[in-house]
Amino acid sequence: MASNGRQILAGKRGIIFGALNESSLAWHIAEAVYRERGRFLLSNAPVVERAKTLGKLAEKTESRIVWADASNSKALGNVISEATDEFGSLDFIVHSIGMGLNVRKNRPYEDLNYEWYHKTLDISAMSLHRIVHAALEADAMNEGSSIVALSYIGAQRTFSKYSEMGDAKALLESIVRSFGYRLGKKGIRINTISQSPTRTTAGVGIKGFDALFDYTQRIAPLGNADAESCADYTVAMLSDLTRMVTMQTLFHDGGFSMMGMSDQFMADLESAFS
Repeated sequence: MASNGRQILAGKRGIIFGALNESSLAWHIAEAVYRERGRFLLSNAPVVERAKTLGKLAEKTESRIVWADASNSKALGNVISEATDEFGSLDFIVHSIGMGLNVRKNRPYEDLNYEWYHKTLDISAMSLHRIVHAALEADAMNEGSSIVALSYIGAQRTFSKYSEMGDAKALLESIVRSFGYRLGKKGIRINTISQSPTRTTAGVGIKGFDALFDYTQRIAPLGNADAESCADYTVAMLSDLTRMVTMQTLFHDGGFSMMGMSDQFMADLESAFS
C-alpha cells in the first residue's frame, strides 16, 4: 500500500458498505480512501454490531456507522439519507457485501436450500440494486460520481466449491451493466472489481479455499492480488482519474483471468503425476 496519500479523493464523500474486520476488503478500502482524504459513512448489518469490530475502523477513519440490513430497502434508504444529511450529495459508493448461506452450511449446488439461495442472491447482489435505487430516488449522487462493487471470476467460470456465490456474482455484474447505461446519462459510472481469492473472513469460509488460493497463485503471472492492492485499485476507480470507465468487470487478479496454463503449474502437474 502507498505509504503517503496523494489526496486524489480530497473533497469526495460517500458510503462504504461491508467492512467487517481487519481482513475484509472493505476495511482496507476504507483505510485507503481515508488516506486519500475521502470521507464516508460505514454501513454493515446490525448483527455485525455484536462483534464490536467496526468501531475501531470508524474511529481510525473519523467515520460514523449506520447499521442496515442489506436486504431491507427502507434500511438502505436510511443509510443514503444519513449520508446526504452529513455530506450533502455523494461522490462514491462501495459495495462489498456478500454471503452464501448454502456455502456456509456446506449444501451442494445440486441440492440447494432455496430459501437460503434466495437470501444469498438478495444480500450479495440485489442489495446493490436496492442501494443504487435508493440513491437515485434521493437524487443523492453527484455528476461524475463512482459506484464500485466487489466481484469474483466465479461469476464467469465454474469453481465447484464457490457454488451459489457464482450465481450471486453473475447477477451482481449484470446489475452493474444494466444500471451502467442508465446511470451514464446522469454522469455516474458503475463498475465491478473482480478480485483474486483473498484471505478474508468470507473467503476462508469457502471449503477448499486454501487449495484454490494456491492454484491461482501458481497460475497468475503476478501472483494473487492482496487486499491492500485491491484497496488502492478501488481508490483509483473512485477517483476522477477513471472518469470515463463504466459498466466494466475489471479483473484485479495478477493476470489469472487471462491465463491458460503457467510453466509452474505444468511442472507441478508433471511432478504430481509422474
